Amino acid sequence: MTKTDLVNAVAEIAGITKVDAEKSVKAFLEAITDCLTKGDKLTLVGFGTFSTAKRAARKGQNPQTGKKIDIPASVNPKFKAGNTLKTLVNA
Repeated sequence: MTKTDLVNAVAEIAGITKVDAEKSVKAFLEAITDCLTKGDKLTLVGFGTFSTAKRAARKGQNPQTGKKIDIPASVNPKFKAGNTLKTLVNA
């Protein structure tokens, strides 16, 4: 499913126009992004939790050349599915 497909599904399910659905989807994604950028955690009960995880700097190796490289520390977004979502997906 693409973002366009998601907008169409939201419009159909909510009974709103595609323009309003697109605004809603964009606003939801922006809210999640802002939350994670601040280092906060977003929990949607039954659906899942969006959070961030810090990765320490480490040494790596370029698989094509074999050259050793330094990989800088980073913060990565992560998602953990809730039990309700897991149950529905596995049904």
